[in-house]
Amino acid sequence: MTDPLGLIGKSSPLQNPMQSPSARSGEAGGADFKQMLKEQIAEVNKLQTDAREAVEDLHSGRRNDLENVILATEKADVAFKMLLQVRNKVMDAYEEVKQIRI
Repeated sequence: MTDPLGLIGKSSPLQNPMQSPSARSGEAGGADFKQMLKEQIAEVNKLQTDAREAVEDLHSGRRNDLENVILATEKADVAFKMLLQVRNKVMDAYEEVKQIRI
């Protein structure tokens, strides 16, 4: 099973502390957070669409492989939950930054 958000298995600044700060911030050819998030949202949407089509095909009799339908729906569910947790962490960070007094 692939990681729908692309967060598992990739090196992060925490895994590679010797990487320069400019390379970690996305200035030196790295993917920016906004673009990465948009791509992952599109991937989660695709997984959910595939799962919905698989369930509809199962109900209509065009497909009879229940295991793959369950796998598709579980994959879409896990991807959505992971994306939701990323959103929650971003919102928590935003709320924390809002509390900073200047």
